[in-house]
Amino acid sequence: MNKNLVITSIIGALTIVLGAFGAHALQETLSISELKSFETAVRYQMYHVILLLLINMYPKFKNKTKNKISYLFFLGMLFFSGSIYAITFGVDAKSIWFVTPLGGLFFILGWIYLAMLFIRQK
Repeated sequence: MNKNLVITSIIGALTIVLGAFGAHALQETLSISELKSFETAVRYQMYHVILLLLINMYPKFKNKTKNKISYLFFLGMLFFSGSIYAITFGVDAKSIWFVTPLGGLFFILGWIYLAMLFIRQK
């Protein structure tokens, strides 16, 4: 069993649930700006779910490498998308202002690490 694929699949299902929830249940309660932020969180989460599926099925990466990349992107999703969801559901943005950019940093580090791996490949 590839635990990263299991976790990614569960996050993928959660992403669809959150997207549907945002499109239907939140449309009447959020401002246009808040809804756009929520949609950004869902979109970034789904982009990285798809990427993680591909990475964890890529045969040229060792499991240790797949784990490192997965952890960076899992943390990115948790902090970036998770903080936006939290703000949407009432957490004061001023109290967690640093969490969203930290998630973005994890995404950036994951992409840079991935680029370095491809550069090193023969």
